[in-house]
Amino acid sequence: MQAVVLTGHGGLDKLVFHDDWPTPVPEVDDVLIHVGACGLNNTDVNTRSAWYSKGNMEATTGDALAGADGQDGTWGGSPVSFPRIQGADVAGIVVAVGPQADVTLIGQRVLVDGWLRDWGDPMNLDKTSYFGSECDGGYAEYTKVSQRQVHPIDCALSDAELATFACSYVTAENMLNRAQVAAGDTVLVTGASGGVGSALVQLANRRDAVVVALCGADKAKAVNDLGPAAVLERNVTDIRSRLKAAIGRDTVDVVADVVGGARWPQLIDAIARGGRYTCAGAIAGPVVEFDLRTFYLRDLIFTGATVAPPGVFEDLVRYIEQGEIRPLLAATFPLSQFHAAQQAFIDKHHVGNIVVCPGT
Repeated sequence: MQAVVLTGHGGLDKLVFHDDWPTPVPEVDDVLIHVGACGLNNTDVNTRSAWYSKGNMEATTGDALAGADGQDGTWGGSPVSFPRIQGADVAGIVVAVGPQADVTLIGQRVLVDGWLRDWGDPMNLDKTSYFGSECDGGYAEYTKVSQRQVHPIDCALSDAELATFACSYVTAENMLNRAQVAAGDTVLVTGASGGVGSALVQLANRRDAVVVALCGADKAKAVNDLGPAAVLERNVTDIRSRLKAAIGRDTVDVVADVVGGARWPQLIDAIARGGRYTCAGAIAGPVVEFDLRTFYLRDLIFTGATVAPPGVFEDLVRYIEQGEIRPLLAATFPLSQFHAAQQAFIDKHHVGNIVVCPGT
């Protein structure tokens, strides 16, 4: 089969396209999926470059990083084994099942929940792993996964459109759940043109929150089409005054952040007393200046958001089927052009997400 195989930590040259890679064989309760499309994500870039390593202090660049250590270079802080087929956002059709899997799944169109769990202890964060990181994923014509990870879906969206949802929208929904976002809350979303950011805008809108989106000026129109209350330029120097002009108040109840970086203190200064900050990324840089006085004197609540609990993916499937959220498909590439696809993803000139399609 076609597959893009990660051979080690480093640059794009560590991703090798094959057209003769062995097709996986489903075991026990596995299903075999013919992949229609697979979305790209920062997790894949960060794992390849060992960006998660404590030895790295830089923003996400997609290049091999000096100082990074592959021994702690993954989301879970442990080594990844190579070769590895990455890719978590799979949309496709079940074509075969293992001996203990549900045969009625054959022929069904499915999405894959990327969070792999010990189903005897599903809330234990130490027993989680990720599809396309700790096991092979979807940058291939076929992939296998436990039947517990697949969710049939009934909608008119294309495979490429469906492949924009899983990682970004589950991450975003988990962030909003962790920050207890409710109707009437004012939510500031950073990186609003990206996969998670644009998902945050839509999902916070779905909760009837008042959304303020931060993005580059060249992407403001596309982000505005998602329906936030206001769109602010991401490099604004006085965020509180801009908030005041845009929404009539100079603070927000929640900051939902995937950016971090040098402007991070401004975000924290813009949180109202008793407000919340939730984070699931740091593409502009993982090390920030943190004034503890702002944190404790304002009674702020900070939450990290990585492992989504059971049920979040089922919620996402329901939102898609009911038309409550829409895909933002920026571009589609053949799997054979994976290097070009990931470089376009890294360059961040797009709004939404980029996907690859095997067999094309």
